[in-house]
Amino acid sequence: MEKKSNSVNRRNFISKSALLGAGIVAGPMAFANEKNSPGTIEGLKAASNPEKRMLGALEVSPIGLGCMSMKSGSYNPPRDTKDMIPVIRGAYDLGVTFFDTAEVYGPFTDEELVAEALQPIRDNVVIASKFGFDFSNGKRAGRNSKPEHIKSAVEGMLKRLRTDRIDLLYLHRLDPNVPIEDVAGTVKDLIKEGKALHFGLSEVSPTTIRKAHAEQPVAALQSEYSIIQRALENEVIDTCGELDIGFVPWGPVCRGFLGDKFNEHSRFSSDSRLSQVPYFTPEAIEAHMEVLRLVHEWGRKKDATPAQIALSWVMAQKPFIVPIPGTTKLHHVKQNQGALNVTFSDTELKEFRNALEKIQLVGVRGPETALVDQ
Repeated sequence: MEKKSNSVNRRNFISKSALLGAGIVAGPMAFANEKNSPGTIEGLKAASNPEKRMLGALEVSPIGLGCMSMKSGSYNPPRDTKDMIPVIRGAYDLGVTFFDTAEVYGPFTDEELVAEALQPIRDNVVIASKFGFDFSNGKRAGRNSKPEHIKSAVEGMLKRLRTDRIDLLYLHRLDPNVPIEDVAGTVKDLIKEGKALHFGLSEVSPTTIRKAHAEQPVAALQSEYSIIQRALENEVIDTCGELDIGFVPWGPVCRGFLGDKFNEHSRFSSDSRLSQVPYFTPEAIEAHMEVLRLVHEWGRKKDATPAQIALSWVMAQKPFIVPIPGTTKLHHVKQNQGALNVTFSDTELKEFRNALEKIQLVGVRGPETALVDQ
């Protein structure tokens, strides 16, 4: 059971911003009341029509939507499809055009949800999905990126996604038994056939990125990255910049921690996925409250929520970074979009970094892990 402290939390920030009434206010931008059209956003033109970002040659919204938690049961019980479709479609109405899923989420159920939600607007959105696993009796059964398996997996993905192409096709995890050049070559063939449009990688080293990119240009690398989890700053992000590859952070709000979802009293049952995360041990959470206090401090300076600070900081690191925060609630999507109005100057980024590097982190990946395929 998770106990809440008396400190200002995410819910208090939402209340402060009148999120459920007149909409969230982040600086000069205000969202319309949810009772009105979900696509109506008032305020700055830059907020209602945000600049796009590029993942290689693929244009996407500056913030995407990770759909993993909706039907997979990974961090919460699977939600009803009827409840999640308004979240996905509402995200599109709010300016999100980049939606992330994978065959392993469920498995398969998350792709089916994304398909149903996006089918009416299929040509207006970018759908990313991932391959790389075997399945047995409805469960994941090891890694498999053999060329014939990739082709078979993609056929299943196309059917579940109700589409004729996957805009961004990722290798979810590297199969140590298959050379990355063979994987890239297979995706190259799928791109020639029009079944995929762009190639992505996930949680791989700079060496593997370069090998894959030499065979088939890589549009995006997806890996965990946040204010707390920063191992990818060791060569990986710079490699992406050098090769004109976009970087797509999952967990940019550190699985909710930087959104003020937990505090030093939070504990997780043994069947919770979070109980297996090293930076969610009691000791780690206590240590990282210092980071959360820093985020709160900047939130007060910027009139922003902790989640908005976490997202805007990630996006401020490089212009080719596109975070994909996940949620099952439309008001969190609205709050996340408010991060587009939070900016950091170079001086502010340096000030933030100086304070951040004085904090001892616990349970996070070491920088050396970024140089090894995960």
